[in-house]
Amino acid sequence: MTSSRLTTIGVSIPIPAPDGEYLQQRRAEFGDPAARRIPAHITLVPPTEVDEATYAGFVEHCSTVADGRPPFEVILRGTGTFRPISDVVYIHVAQGVSACERLEKHLRNGPVKRDLAFYYHPHVTVAHNVSVDCLDRAFTELADFRADFVVGAFQLYEQGEDGTWRPVKDFALQGG
Repeated sequence: MTSSRLTTIGVSIPIPAPDGEYLQQRRAEFGDPAARRIPAHITLVPPTEVDEATYAGFVEHCSTVADGRPPFEVILRGTGTFRPISDVVYIHVAQGVSACERLEKHLRNGPVKRDLAFYYHPHVTVAHNVSVDCLDRAFTELADFRADFVVGAFQLYEQGEDGTWRPVKDFALQGG
């Protein structure tokens, strides 16, 4: 009996430079232990373990989804938190929410079907697994943050054995 190799994947919208690097640096400054292993992003498909056959089918599915969706504008503005449910501080997606929701829904309804513990809420995490004081600092210090960019693609990531998330494939949004 042969066993299929399992890979932990995720799909997200990367936050472009210089804002992505800035938010990742700030996340590190707030003491988030995962800051250096997770590029700043908007999650579309959370970490999911898949076998080789599912992975191949999912890559094809991602191509199909990207071919049918047009580029869209995202505006990031201000901070929010999931407290007291979850000790997370994030940057709000102020514009582009519905486009993110459509992508997320289409991506999760292919070979990788994933139930979510919470309702999908597009955001950019800037503090997680840190003290209450650091969560409060992140919430206050980034309250005036603003960035805007056009999302022309989403990325498939793999989590390495070292816990670092690395992009492995871009999917350009081609729809009209």
